[in-house]
Amino acid sequence: MRTLPLALACITLAPMAEAQMPVLNVLTYDSFTSEWGPGPAVEVAFEAVCACDLVFSAVGDGAELLARLQLEGPNSEASVVLGLDTGLTAQAAATGLFAPHGQAGGNDLPVPFADPLFLPYDWGWFAFVYDKAKLPTPPKSFEDLAGSDVKIVIQDPRSSTPGLGLLLWVKAAYGDRAPEIWAALADNIITVTPGWSEAYGMFMAGEADMVLSYTTSPAYHVIAEGDDSKAAAPFAEGHYMQVEVAGKLTHAPQPALADQFLAFMGSEAFQAIIPTTNWMYPAHTPAAGLPDGFDQLITPATSLLMTADEAQSARRPALDEWLTALSR
Repeated sequence: MRTLPLALACITLAPMAEAQMPVLNVLTYDSFTSEWGPGPAVEVAFEAVCACDLVFSAVGDGAELLARLQLEGPNSEASVVLGLDTGLTAQAAATGLFAPHGQAGGNDLPVPFADPLFLPYDWGWFAFVYDKAKLPTPPKSFEDLAGSDVKIVIQDPRSSTPGLGLLLWVKAAYGDRAPEIWAALADNIITVTPGWSEAYGMFMAGEADMVLSYTTSPAYHVIAEGDDSKAAAPFAEGHYMQVEVAGKLTHAPQPALADQFLAFMGSEAFQAIIPTTNWMYPAHTPAAGLPDGFDQLITPATSLLMTADEAQSARRPALDEWLTALSR
């Protein structure tokens, strides 16, 4: 006659055990946590080794992460922030909210990268993506684009890391001529979206000839859709790089789990997920190499990347130049 009470005891104890499991909260951007993004697979893989509950909290885009963090300060429930890039890391470090990660080891980025607060997990080159059937002769430079009637959609640099990356790309390529380039590009821009997802959706709906994205974006169409009609236009000035990073918060509620997650981020289990979910190059190339389809991508002849401090210094002037050009 003890079967029923024993069963009830098991039912009661199971939720108690689950409730006692530590929770690691990672603040990231929304496309990372989408059903097609890396988040679901990363969650399964990390929970298999951490004896914890990995919870992602998402905001719209990478630049919004910093604003959210500055708003919450040391009261943030997150232990790790994942999704900043080198255009924002100097500003993020200045908040004093990030702790040294203490992780050793290098990476496979095409440029030297080492930062005591931030670890890279993927990287890529910004590019304008187009449909080869609809635009058989794409622009070959920003000046070529500005002199054409090609319509583009871009992202807002105040909320989106690709949008900020475009400002730094133009600034790195043209320096003092950047205002001139923006003035010439203004009539090519049909709209500015808050984030990458909205912009790419408009492009796919046929509302623009080109969209600011990445050289790796066409790999998605080839691998996931069997469609080779999309391509990234190589620009003569070179292409600006984005290095996406994660960091541990000084007031992390789960500091040990944060350290474990950052170490896991550099592992084969995490890095092998990146190419076909985040559609970027992994910071550490998996032993099996990159998936078929990545070999069809363009490789820029010139890689442009400001240091974190250079990007911080250039950000405000570049934003003012952009706003002035678009307000005319």
